[in-house]
Amino acid sequence: MHTRRRGSSGSDRPAADDPPEWSDVDADDVEARVVELAEQGYDPSQIGMKLRDEGVTGTPVPDVTLATGKSVTDILDEHEATPELPEDLRNLMTRAIRLREHVQENPQDHQNKRSLQNTESKVRRLVTYYRGDEIAPDFTYSYDVAKELLED
Repeated sequence: MHTRRRGSSGSDRPAADDPPEWSDVDADDVEARVVELAEQGYDPSQIGMKLRDEGVTGTPVPDVTLATGKSVTDILDEHEATPELPEDLRNLMTRAIRLREHVQENPQDHQNKRSLQNTESKVRRLVTYYRGDEIAPDFTYSYDVAKELLED
């Protein structure tokens, strides 16, 4: 978005309508495991990776959506276990805080000053997108607000 470089190419997951035959997990077990992992403090992307790697009762879950018919965030919404901030916004705010502290310690680091500007621009754009639905309608981003929100 903020660079002149080209995008990176990579492989895409093959399109599938139903889970593979070797994955015979129960949808209710997957949902219970998703909620359990969310209560332990995992983000939705981390939950998907944990289910892929560890699985439910020893059987890996290649795709939560194929196994349950719902995405991880939909399952969390149903069980009212969603985090207070969306994961992408939280990660960008964490990066902006880290960059701001670095730039305060190293004022001559112009490359990271620019990176901070770009990151905060992305945060403000995401705040506009999520305002009213995921976050409060009067929420505005600032370093102090982000620092206070992310103190856990």
